[in-house]
Amino acid sequence: MQGNSFKRKMVSLERVVKAGSVNFFRNLSLSIAATAVMVVTLTIVLFSIIANATFNNTIAQINDKIDVSVYLKDEVTEDQRNKFINEIKSIGNVKSVEFISKDQALEQYRADNKDNLDLLLAISQTDNPLPATIKIKPWDPGNIEDIRSVIESEQNKALQSDETSYSGDRKEAIDKITNATAFFRQAVFVGVIVFAVISMLIIFNTIQMAIFNRRDEITIMRLLGASTWYIKGPFIVETMLYGIVAAVVSLVLVNSLFVVQSRAFDASSLGLLDIEYANQYFADHFWIFLGLQLLAGMSIGALSSLIATKKYLRFHQTKQRRLKFKQ
Repeated sequence: MQGNSFKRKMVSLERVVKAGSVNFFRNLSLSIAATAVMVVTLTIVLFSIIANATFNNTIAQINDKIDVSVYLKDEVTEDQRNKFINEIKSIGNVKSVEFISKDQALEQYRADNKDNLDLLLAISQTDNPLPATIKIKPWDPGNIEDIRSVIESEQNKALQSDETSYSGDRKEAIDKITNATAFFRQAVFVGVIVFAVISMLIIFNTIQMAIFNRRDEITIMRLLGASTWYIKGPFIVETMLYGIVAAVVSLVLVNSLFVVQSRAFDASSLGLLDIEYANQYFADHFWIFLGLQLLAGMSIGALSSLIATKKYLRFHQTKQRRLKFKQ
């Protein structure tokens, strides 16, 4: 008995899949319209994911170059310096601490200005004017209040010859980078949600149009005793096919854009968007993106179809009950 029941279910499933596939090609204009909308949605979602990863990489590189420089007076002793450094290292947000002596600072200055003879001549005619420096690299450049409180304490402030590098214009630039990071992440998340909802609404309306065109078939199937699942099935299969085709087309489209970009343009970046990294990220995660696109496309299609068919069948059943009640 169980074997026969399983066989009947498989036969029903085969018929549902076949009917859904036939409907996909039979209503080619509707299928193309719905698939095109889903292609746009999946492409935008894919670009959002790649852009988010690229922005995160760019911002991580920028953050990695951000440090806080503390300039020490020449008369600071080794014990005072070491105590100050150990106090900084004890802060949780401190990634690394580097001490640069006056001689090292002078060597670095000469290396950075090796092509500027006037500057090299000027600094060679005086005693070393550069102070010893403590370079602090924070884990989170946007949250350095704990570092600042230690640096600006009365005891440690007395050891410093100048203001720290994290002040004035540089502080403003770092704060802007931090705010940009938060904005891009929020914008990408909101964009993905908005376009997914838009796609579902359009596919929902498309399926309602398909149901309306086949309302006589559905009525006949109802009269013949077809189950709700058997009626819904072909529509769900049809919309899942929208998702499968849209996912493949979306990936081919994005891949083609990256190929065209690499051949037509010499620029490796566009503002904060590192095009080379985005291209490599897409290539490295191609199969993951394919799986996610297929899953997203089929899920959006199936969910939209389920809601549309459920709404129609519920309305149709309510209407039939009212007619029977009047009779």
